[in-house]
Amino acid sequence: MKYYLIAGEASGDLHGANLMKALKNEDPNADFRFWGGDLMKATGGVEVKHYRDLAFMGFAEVILNLGTILKNIKLCKKDIAAYNPDVIIFIDYPGFNLRIAKWARQKGYKTHYYISPQIWAWKEGRIKDIKRDVDAMYVILPFEKDFYEKKHNFPVHFVGHPLIDAIYKRKQVIPETFKKENGLDERPIIALLPGSRKQEITKMLEIMISVAKDFKEYQFVIAGAPSQEKSFYETFVSTKNVHFVTNKTYDLLSIADAALVTSGTATLETALFKVPQVVCYKGNRISYEIAKRVIKLDYISLVNLILNKTVVTELIQTEFNKKRLAAELTKILDPYNRATMFLDYYELEKALGGRGASENTAKLIYSAIEK
Repeated sequence: MKYYLIAGEASGDLHGANLMKALKNEDPNADFRFWGGDLMKATGGVEVKHYRDLAFMGFAEVILNLGTILKNIKLCKKDIAAYNPDVIIFIDYPGFNLRIAKWARQKGYKTHYYISPQIWAWKEGRIKDIKRDVDAMYVILPFEKDFYEKKHNFPVHFVGHPLIDAIYKRKQVIPETFKKENGLDERPIIALLPGSRKQEITKMLEIMISVAKDFKEYQFVIAGAPSQEKSFYETFVSTKNVHFVTNKTYDLLSIADAALVTSGTATLETALFKVPQVVCYKGNRISYEIAKRVIKLDYISLVNLILNKTVVTELIQTEFNKKRLAAELTKILDPYNRATMFLDYYELEKALGGRGASENTAKLIYSAIEK
């Protein structure tokens, strides 16, 4: 079978790669063509576009890059038509993927969507497009099944969360070895996860690093995104007590004592590694003001959303400043607060449904297109 996958972000690259591996187990003759990243490329197949050329964050940024986005949509349609896949698998990234899905359905292609767009947060009206253009939806958050089936009468598959598998399958690291190999000393680590896009990293890191001098008994380590060049981080790591590793986020989290994390998938990854965290977000002011008016949620982090309570502190926009960040970091380094957060993290993992998301999804996709 021929599979065409479209992922537009680092998290989609990770989940796409694991899904491709699982599809190979179901279909030894699987042939892949994709929009993704280094992890998908390492799995095999032909890469059309890297996600680093696709990721535009926020309303204002999308408008400024509209010409590039439209060119990419045109290229994608042309490439799909030339490849003529047995199925198109969309991985999150709704602004782009739903436009391709509409065209693909009109052309008669089978359309499967892995990892639902967060229409429960905003743009709920997209449910009409999904019901019209998507043959099968595979959701990874427990509350999404009720949202689709009970509220919108659209059957979906809850397959569990793929991050559980990605974390479980990774090789364990020895803390002393990791520190030595990466030029770190013996002090405990506070991990900094500023995101994967250049614009958000620039906004987040300056404030994250500003608290380093107040916690000299710890060393701060930036988790560099694989999509960014090392040279981009050099101005940030020149600060005393701040270090840098690239493409080693899971290894870093596995030995970190605490973390400062930009809102997104990384908040869930950090929680699954049982690392106490402060969730941070600071975006373009115009984009933020627009988002605040259209997104109707009590929380921005997946940890809090899934458990429907405040487990991790969220510092958003003006609240994300040196004073507040230092105060919240002090709190999560306190033994009592850490113990409480650990208990909530175990509750979170149970709610996510256990292992096997990629395998469950691959079996359902292969079964559907084999008919």
